[in-house]
Amino acid sequence: MDFIGLVNTRQSCRNFDAAKEVTKEDIFACLEAARLAPSACNAQPMRFSVCIGETAAQAADCIHSMGLNGFVKDAPCFIVVSEDNYNATSSLGSRVKGQDFRSIDMGIAVAHLTLAATETGLASCILGWFDEKKLQRLLKIKKRIRLVIALGYAKDGDIIRRKVRKPMEDIADFQ
Repeated sequence: MDFIGLVNTRQSCRNFDAAKEVTKEDIFACLEAARLAPSACNAQPMRFSVCIGETAAQAADCIHSMGLNGFVKDAPCFIVVSEDNYNATSSLGSRVKGQDFRSIDMGIAVAHLTLAATETGLASCILGWFDEKKLQRLLKIKKRIRLVIALGYAKDGDIIRRKVRKPMEDIADFQ
């Protein structure tokens, strides 16, 4: 599949097939894509914690709260993205320029990871709603958790939805 095909195919899955496990080989392919993503000063200020098996079930309990994200109970894998330290160069640049390079780097890495997931036939959903304190305790993480990615296979019959986005003239201009 070409790149635009991947972009058009990748969507937020909310209909995972709980009976299909994700292979470690596919998880590694996704993590490798994230590892190779561009990063300010090559700092890679993030950590990926992979939850499978019983840990995934416990993580789902931390992600499904206040009536939201009920679909995660069927996801067999979660990748929890937490902050790590800047390197010296990106730390200095962040302070001087007032830019949060960590968040930018994490966003780029997660985009790479989810596109790699699509290429391997996996479905994904990027989640920002979760109980951070409970996840930190479960995974013994002291740093901020920024995102959780649910990974698995979509149930048979789950259709690729047509993307509805703003018109190009509303998001880009030529100067």
